Amino acid sequence: MDTVQKAQPEKTEIKKPENSGTIMAAKMTKKSATAFRTISEVAEELEVQQHVLRFWETKFTQVKPLKRGGGRRYYRPEDVALLKKIHHLLYTEGYTIKGVQKLMKGQGKQQLIAEDVAEEKSVANESAVENRQVSSQKTVSTTEEGMSGKQRAILQAMLGDLKELRDMIKGK
Repeated sequence: MDTVQKAQPEKTEIKKPENSGTIMAAKMTKKSATAFRTISEVAEELEVQQHVLRFWETKFTQVKPLKRGGGRRYYRPEDVALLKKIHHLLYTEGYTIKGVQKLMKGQGKQQLIAEDVAEEKSVANESAVENRQVSSQKTVSTTEEGMSGKQRAILQAMLGDLKELRDMIKGK
């Protein structure tokens, strides 16, 4: 038997312009921090596919985007912060979905978001402390207590943050 091969149409690739990511990033920076985000914006920011966000909505009832006509999702800033925390716990900390669910059930949505904000502030302070240290110091010398100057500086910065938080709570 002779087999006849069918001619397959040529596939044409649609190439994105090289600066398309830059254009999108410029668009996103123009939005206010309190602005609602579309699913595509959140997916791009977290570097996950849109279907992953939809899946997380089914697993984490705390994530409730506003839905408009046609089922279009708009994520509130709190939703985006929570999704960032979920992403961090799953992809960086190595939690399972069940593990994150238990954590959220035990701690609550607001506490998880507050921890994430505090972590970001702490990381920013750590890098500021590191930038202040003399860059010419190649070796880390230890003090009598066994703590390096870098560790001491980080602890001092954290202590300053804690004092600042305490003063805010007391209402000073």
